[in-house]
Amino acid sequence: QVQVAESGGGLVQPGESLRLSCVGSGAEFGVMEWYRQAPGQWREFVAQSLRFGQKKYADSVQGRFTISRDNGANTMFLQMTDLRPEDTAVYSCRAFRFGTGRDYWGQGTQVTVSS
Repeated sequence: QVQVAESGGGLVQPGESLRLSCVGSGAEFGVMEWYRQAPGQWREFVAQSLRFGQKKYADSVQGRFTISRDNGANTMFLQMTDLRPEDTAVYSCRAFRFGTGRDYWGQGTQVTVSS
Protein backbone atom coordinates (compact mmCIF):
# COMPACT_ATOMS: atom_id res chain seq x y z
CA GLN A 1 0.00 0.00 0.00
CA VAL A 2 1.37 3.40 -1.00
CA GLN A 3 1.28 6.02 1.73
CA VAL A 4 2.83 9.30 2.75
CA ALA A 5 2.85 10.62 6.29
CA GLU A 6 3.91 13.94 7.78
CA SER A 7 5.38 14.69 11.19
CA GLY A 8 7.12 17.48 13.04
CA GLY A 9 4.41 20.06 13.55
CA GLY A 10 3.87 21.88 16.81
CA LEU A 11 3.40 25.16 18.63
CA VAL A 12 6.21 27.70 18.36
CA GLN A 13 6.69 31.40 18.99
CA PRO A 14 7.25 33.94 16.22
CA GLY A 15 10.82 33.86 14.97
CA GLU A 16 11.39 30.24 15.93
CA SER A 17 12.02 27.27 13.66
CA LEU A 18 10.47 23.88 12.93
CA ARG A 19 11.40 20.97 10.70
CA LEU A 20 8.66 18.95 9.06
CA SER A 21 9.16 15.47 7.60
CA CYS A 22 7.21 13.53 5.00
CA VAL A 23 7.93 9.82 4.70
CA GLY A 24 6.71 7.81 1.73
CA SER A 25 6.24 4.07 1.67
CA GLY A 26 5.21 1.47 -0.85
CA ALA A 27 6.70 3.23 -3.88
CA GLU A 28 9.38 5.58 -5.10
CA PHE A 29 8.39 9.16 -5.65
CA GLY A 30 9.35 11.77 -8.20
CA VAL A 31 7.98 15.22 -7.49
CA MET A 32 7.21 15.87 -3.82
CA GLU A 33 5.47 19.00 -2.56
CA TRP A 34 4.33 20.78 0.58
CA TYR A 35 1.00 22.53 0.85
CA ARG A 36 -0.69 24.30 3.73
CA GLN A 37 -4.22 25.26 4.67
CA ALA A 38 -5.07 27.84 7.28
CA PRO A 39 -8.53 27.97 8.91
CA GLY A 40 -11.06 29.45 6.50
CA GLN A 41 -8.51 29.60 3.67
CA TRP A 42 -7.91 27.62 0.51
CA ARG A 43 -5.05 25.17 0.49
CA GLU A 44 -1.96 26.83 -0.94
CA PHE A 45 1.30 25.63 -2.44
CA VAL A 46 4.38 26.04 -0.24
CA ALA A 47 7.34 24.29 -1.88
CA GLN A 48 8.26 21.67 -4.44
CA SER A 49 11.20 19.32 -4.88
CA LEU A 50 11.95 17.34 -7.99
CA ARG A 51 13.59 13.99 -7.51
CA PHE A 52 17.05 15.23 -8.44
CA GLY A 53 17.61 18.80 -7.34
CA GLN A 54 15.28 21.49 -8.70
CA LYS A 55 13.24 23.29 -6.05
CA LYS A 56 10.48 25.87 -6.09
CA TYR A 57 8.96 28.03 -3.34
CA ALA A 58 5.93 30.20 -2.80
CA ASP A 59 6.83 33.88 -2.58
CA SER A 60 5.52 34.00 0.98
CA VAL A 61 8.12 31.51 2.23
CA GLN A 62 11.06 32.19 -0.10
CA GLY A 63 14.20 32.75 1.93
CA ARG A 64 12.68 31.37 5.15
CA PHE A 65 11.75 27.78 4.24
CA THR A 66 14.05 25.17 2.73
CA ILE A 67 12.86 21.96 1.12
CA SER A 68 15.14 18.95 0.93
CA ARG A 69 14.87 15.21 0.49
CA ASP A 70 16.59 11.93 1.10
CA ASN A 71 15.65 9.79 -1.89
CA GLY A 72 17.17 6.70 -0.35
CA ALA A 73 14.83 7.04 2.59
CA ASN A 74 11.85 8.25 0.52
CA THR A 75 11.72 11.26 2.80
CA MET A 76 11.19 14.95 2.24
CA PHE A 77 11.84 17.72 4.74
CA LEU A 78 10.70 21.30 5.17
CA GLN A 79 12.99 23.41 7.34
CA MET A 80 11.03 26.45 8.42
CA THR A 81 12.79 29.42 10.00
CA ASP A 82 11.66 32.86 11.15
CA LEU A 83 8.14 31.56 11.54
CA ARG A 84 5.32 34.07 11.59
CA PRO A 85 1.74 33.87 12.86
CA GLU A 86 0.54 33.85 9.25
CA ASP A 87 2.42 30.55 8.76
CA THR A 88 -0.08 28.88 11.07
CA ALA A 89 -1.77 26.11 9.10
CA VAL A 90 -2.07 22.39 8.56
CA TYR A 91 0.89 21.39 6.41
CA SER A 92 0.40 18.48 4.03
CA CYS A 93 2.73 16.45 1.86
CA ARG A 94 1.87 15.53 -1.72
CA ALA A 95 3.98 12.96 -3.52
CA PHE A 96 3.82 11.78 -7.11
CA ARG A 97 4.57 8.12 -7.65
CA PHE A 98 7.60 7.67 -9.88
CA GLY A 99 6.58 6.17 -13.20
CA THR A 100 2.78 6.45 -12.92
CA GLY A 101 2.47 10.08 -11.86
CA ARG A 102 -0.37 9.33 -9.48
CA ASP A 103 -0.35 11.64 -6.46
CA TYR A 104 -0.73 10.72 -2.81
CA TRP A 105 -1.54 13.03 0.10
CA GLY A 106 -0.72 12.71 3.76
CA GLN A 107 -3.07 13.55 6.61
CA GLY A 108 -1.27 16.75 7.51
CA THR A 109 0.54 18.13 10.54
CA GLN A 110 -0.51 21.24 12.46
CA VAL A 111 1.89 24.16 12.74
CA THR A 112 0.87 26.96 15.09
CA VAL A 113 2.91 30.13 15.47
CA SER A 114 1.77 32.21 18.40
CA SER A 115 3.20 34.20 21.27
